[in-house]
Amino acid sequence: QVHLVESGGGLVQPGGSLRLSCVPSGDIFTIKTMGWYRQAPGKQRELVATITRADSTNYADSVKGRFTISRDSAKNTLYLQMNTLKPDDTAVYYCNAVTIWSVTSWGQGTQGTVSA
Repeated sequence: QVHLVESGGGLVQPGGSLRLSCVPSGDIFTIKTMGWYRQAPGKQRELVATITRADSTNYADSVKGRFTISRDSAKNTLYLQMNTLKPDDTAVYYCNAVTIWSVTSWGQGTQGTVSA
């Protein structure tokens, strides 16, 4: 079992930046892929970005060129650097992990709000 804790959300003006962090615990050596998803009010949860153990990344078209997913193995932390934020980026952001056994874990979510 993998437990995930996110942090770093907040309120930022359009054009600003936020950095989200996610720290996994538990069976971390079974993690195959980690990622960030988001859910805006009244909308379904959607993929933002994923990263594999080999550091292969994948991004939603809506965030390409603005967001960067990365991980620091020494700190056991997953990051999402979000730049040039838009009001449409306002959502609850969730950290996600999928293990080699195809078990999926979710964090509790962190709110990111982009507003003037």
